[in-house]
Amino acid sequence: MKVAALDEKLIGKKMEPRYMEYNWRDIALYALAVGARAEDLDYIYEKNLKALPTYGTVPYWDTMNVRPYQWMPRPASMLADEMIKPTISFLNMDHELIMHRPIDPIKGTFQWQDEIVDVYDRGEGKGAVVKTKVVVRDEAGRPVCTNYSSTFFHEAGGFGGVPMPKSDVKIPDREPDAVVEDEISPVQNYLYRLTGDTNLVHCDPDYAKKMGFDRPFMQGLCSFGFSCRMAISCLIPDQPERMTRMAAQMRSVLYPGTLVALHIWKLAEGKAFFRFVDRNTGKPVLDRGVFEWK
Repeated sequence: MKVAALDEKLIGKKMEPRYMEYNWRDIALYALAVGARAEDLDYIYEKNLKALPTYGTVPYWDTMNVRPYQWMPRPASMLADEMIKPTISFLNMDHELIMHRPIDPIKGTFQWQDEIVDVYDRGEGKGAVVKTKVVVRDEAGRPVCTNYSSTFFHEAGGFGGVPMPKSDVKIPDREPDAVVEDEISPVQNYLYRLTGDTNLVHCDPDYAKKMGFDRPFMQGLCSFGFSCRMAISCLIPDQPERMTRMAAQMRSVLYPGTLVALHIWKLAEGKAFFRFVDRNTGKPVLDRGVFEWK
């Protein structure tokens, strides 16, 4: 499907300003939803609570404002969905999180307004990519973090737009410097759903089959949060406040009840590349990952 001047129609479009309030229970629930264990006490017990940085991705899906039976929130990328009206489901391609200050773990208010900042053309029959930006601020208006995410629409290429830039992340051709192993719980998708990503493909077996999957599968941002927690444990143990940036490409479907591993290549003090893999198949779930800290 050819959509004329898709970039001209979408770049600069914004959703309405939104906000969410949270407290320590939400912080602890999120940590459990991305695999925190009993030994990760600082993420799940309010006595010395710290927030995982990837809690800053929660506003991307407008997660705290979900109504019962609403299938999923609507980020700015869905403005393209309304124009294209695709017959094939869209795909989340990548996510980047830049931290400006640590998240208050006890309570706070996030406020944000997501906008479309780029639209890339992959060519006729090859789809288009819509890139969105979400700056998350605290109640004082100070930036806490910035999210960038790209969404792929199969049926929208060939409108004459600029091509998508290639990633400059090249995983070293050698064994990783560290491997952190973990496991996705059989109910991890349902637990993560409580943080707000209510897309039915992650919870409803009939809907998942209708969309071409064997069964409900994991949310991409849950894998992102798993990777963040695992990278912190290896590179900056017990110091999540030191993380400054994390980014990764989403490559393959991950099912609940799967053994996983984070492969880490340390490039320099303050920067590492990573790959989050399915240990059963060896396939990357997240690839070309970058983790940076101060």
